[in-house]
Amino acid sequence: MTSALRPETTAETVKRPGRWLALSVLVLAVLLVAVDATVLGLATPYISEDLAPTGTQLLWIGDVYSFVIAGLLVSMGSLGDRIGRKRILLCGATAFGVVSVLNAYAHTPEVLILARALLGVAGATLMPATLALIRNLFHDPRERSLAIGIWGATASAGTAVGPILGGFLLEHFWWGSVFLINLPVMAVLVAVGAKLLPESRTPAPGPWDLASVVLSLVGMVGVVYAVKETASHGFARSALAAGLLGAGALYGFVRRQLTLPVPLLDMRLFRHRGFSGAVLADLLTILGLSGLVFFLSQYLQLVQGRRPFEAGLAELPAAIGAVAAGLVAGRAARRWSVRSVVAGGLAAIGLALAALTVIGQSTGYPLLGTALLVVGLGAGFSFTVTADVILSSVPKEQAGAASAVSETAYELGAALGIAVLGSIVTGVYRGFTGPSGTPAEAHESLGGAVEAASHLPADIAGPMLDAARQSFVDGLTLAAGTGATVLLAAAAAAWFMLRDQRL
Repeated sequence: MTSALRPETTAETVKRPGRWLALSVLVLAVLLVAVDATVLGLATPYISEDLAPTGTQLLWIGDVYSFVIAGLLVSMGSLGDRIGRKRILLCGATAFGVVSVLNAYAHTPEVLILARALLGVAGATLMPATLALIRNLFHDPRERSLAIGIWGATASAGTAVGPILGGFLLEHFWWGSVFLINLPVMAVLVAVGAKLLPESRTPAPGPWDLASVVLSLVGMVGVVYAVKETASHGFARSALAAGLLGAGALYGFVRRQLTLPVPLLDMRLFRHRGFSGAVLADLLTILGLSGLVFFLSQYLQLVQGRRPFEAGLAELPAAIGAVAAGLVAGRAARRWSVRSVVAGGLAAIGLALAALTVIGQSTGYPLLGTALLVVGLGAGFSFTVTADVILSSVPKEQAGAASAVSETAYELGAALGIAVLGSIVTGVYRGFTGPSGTPAEAHESLGGAVEAASHLPADIAGPMLDAARQSFVDGLTLAAGTGATVLLAAAAAAWFMLRDQRL
């Protein structure tokens, strides 16, 4: 493959009737995943109060979904290519709804971690299938760019709907209600999708190699776990063993793909510089953003004292910026260039994160809102264009596998970001010095400190909370600086790797 776009055949240029209505069904799945990711951040203080997880358990609740989904995305994308993308999307949607009930009624941190892992298994079927179906629904490159822009804008809209809807639910119901909102969306998706979505699959897919599936899962989970544990607790034998096991499994996965007549993932895709550059940009962007986003809702609620609904509204500028940028990103990339739009978007996010390194406990909203708006604009431009590059770089028969690679980069970046940046926040926070009488659970998490303060005398509770909040903010600003560095490095990498790339 030497160009970003393969010549479309005459048959492919025929515009499928009902394709825009079918797209509306696909974006429901995207909306659901985005909402599910953002409401968890708002619910974290309530989960801390109700289930009393340790700081480590709280991080697992936040990132085990990404661990599992990152390990299974390639396998599920390839499975959809084989058994049918519509079929795997509808089955995954049904499972996602059922497992959401288990999440809602989890009664211990361990059960919630398990439920989040199962949700990751179901979620791994959704995102690759939606992008692959878009690739097969829209053969005209300009229409496909617009469809991908709508797809990306819907994901961004979900980040706005999630906190606002979640905030409303948390003020009127218990934290488990944020998972139950998945059920009506899934019901509509399955009922309407069964009628509107066309089935598509690879004509000669070959067998689904179970050994490759196991190697992919073990490799991803092992490597991410090792990074997480090392970031949280320093070097240990268990983390080293997990890292070596994961790296060995990934090496075996790559070697096996190169020898199979019909591989689970065609490694030759990475020879395309545009494909590799877009995947790398996505991974680094999410790595730099995710850990910060995970803790931002806690900052707005537990440090600044905002109610959940108000905290949700406070995060709205990021979604507005991403929706607006996503809808015009394709046009901008054609007018200027792919690399200028992607690199410019990533640099804008990096500068916005750098601005957040100066926040304090009482920072006014104008700085926060402006930074979030710039983050949204940069992400909307970057993610939309990289998704288009990834899909248009491969034959449509491999759309599921290519989409899965894109989503794997996204989820792996999220897992690493929460592990590394989240561990920075947690590590700095745990070192705060409270007054005499500060309980041990206050050092586990800020939510734990707020809960402990409600049972302490005022002369201890006040100074303890002030010290805990300041320590949390110190960790958050350090994570923002780290994220800014990662994003600026990603911008530089995108500028070089995406040169001469065209939509």
